[in-house]
Amino acid sequence: MSIFKLRPHHALCISFFEGKGYNDEFVKNMTEVIKIFESINPIVEITENADIICSKCPHCVNSRCTGEKVTFYDRKVLEICSPSKIIHWKDFHDSVRKNIIDSHRLEEVCGNCQWSYICKSKARS
Repeated sequence: MSIFKLRPHHALCISFFEGKGYNDEFVKNMTEVIKIFESINPIVEITENADIICSKCPHCVNSRCTGEKVTFYDRKVLEICSPSKIIHWKDFHDSVRKNIIDSHRLEEVCGNCQWSYICKSKARS
């Protein structure tokens, strides 16, 4: 069984993804990752480095994110959820949903993200 590297904040991105992104390549990759995660509930390795989603992001250069905010987002998710480093996707996703989304802490974690308008509107519904 494959283990997929996953940045902590990407559990939030996956939760609210609606087919928008930085470019077509990114959107296609994100859509495929979500399909895989939903269909097989893989084991994920929580990492603060580039992951399966970053691999197609235009802000990922030489396997490093050039975005300044994402490190903060990752650390907040880790602080709030305290996941195991190796965990099944569904268990991690459930923890993020319970401890961040359902607990109304989304703004605290990533309120200044350029995509937060999508998440905020979906979290309310």
